[in-house]
Amino acid sequence: MKKSYDFSKGKRNPYAKQLKKQVTIRLDEGTLDYFKELAEETGIPYQTLINLFLRDCAQAKKRPSMKWSATGS
Repeated sequence: MKKSYDFSKGKRNPYAKQLKKQVTIRLDEGTLDYFKELAEETGIPYQTLINLFLRDCAQAKKRPSMKWSATGS
C-alpha cells in the first residue's frame, strides 16, 4: 500500500442517492403475513416487496383514504 493516495481526480459515488436507510416499523401480523406469502410466490424478499409497494405509493402521491377519529371522543 502507498503511504498516501491522490484523490484529486476522484468522482463521487453516483449511486449514493439510491442507498437505503434502515428504519424500524411496526406492522400488524396480517399485513406482514400477506407480504411474506407474496414473497414466497414471487421469490422476492418480503422487505423488498414492501419497499416497492411504498415507493409506488410515493411516486403516485397516493394518500390513505381512511378517516381517522380521535381516541377517547
